[in-house]
Amino acid sequence: MENKITNRQVICDTLMNAAQTDKNITVVCSDSRGSASLTAFADAYPEQFIEMGIAEQNLVTVSAGLASCGKKVFAASPACFLSTRSYEQVKVDVAYSCSNVTLIGISGGVSYGALGMTHHSCQDIAAFASLPDMRVYLPSDRFQTAELIQALLQDTRPAYVRVSRTASKDIYGENMNFQLDRANVLSQGEDVLLVACGEMVAECLEAVELLAQKGIHAGLLDMYCVKPLDKETLLREAAKTKLVVTVEEHSPYGGLGSLAAQAISEKDPKKIINLSLPDSHMIAGTNREIFAHYGLDGKGIMESVCRILT
Repeated sequence: MENKITNRQVICDTLMNAAQTDKNITVVCSDSRGSASLTAFADAYPEQFIEMGIAEQNLVTVSAGLASCGKKVFAASPACFLSTRSYEQVKVDVAYSCSNVTLIGISGGVSYGALGMTHHSCQDIAAFASLPDMRVYLPSDRFQTAELIQALLQDTRPAYVRVSRTASKDIYGENMNFQLDRANVLSQGEDVLLVACGEMVAECLEAVELLAQKGIHAGLLDMYCVKPLDKETLLREAAKTKLVVTVEEHSPYGGLGSLAAQAISEKDPKKIINLSLPDSHMIAGTNREIFAHYGLDGKGIMESVCRILT
């Protein structure tokens, strides 16, 4: 049965459960409670919810101030605005001050595909990963999202979590083996290693199946923890294969591909190919249409790997 529960809804459900016993949990939104699926939290815990309006810079600074008073803050806003309009506030008030703020970038990547480049967030990984003390996570499904938020509720360091607008395909189950900052090996193969994050993990799983039909054995690494990158697992799995292909819903510069290539080239140089969104103004359409157009769906990834290997 197809999953219809979005990762943003899972974030709300997880925070609501935790807020029953922890009154320090505070959610801050920039006129985005509906888009972030946080309306239920606002209704249930009005004293733990703050609406900032369309003011992303204020959203971040107020969140950092609340954190300095002992609150566990989750600040939600569209990723395209959170990662650009409020970047200075994130750099100074959250990262530099090491504030206990989890930034939730909703509708990340090309989730707002039909609205065009103003609403695409294709540089957010590079922007936030370059900040000291800032962690960057792109969970691949609802189960991993729930585990990630649970883990972030237990620590006090800054983090950025990017989720899609649409429901992600199920990758794991309720009893998944989750470890914070440790990648998950979903498949092993000696011909190629696919390294993906976020929605691209499901597409890569499909590609693994399609490649198997052609006699190509592909490994798959879910690198949901883009920063800190799980170099140990990455290098171990890369050593087993002839080729590494990174797949990401991001610009070709500064994202998962760049970070993985740097890590591998320092220890075990080999051919590394990055499949990503283009360094250009993209077409408008649904995220699925955009993925297919740029070869980031299962079929497109399979075809790219076959071309590279032949």
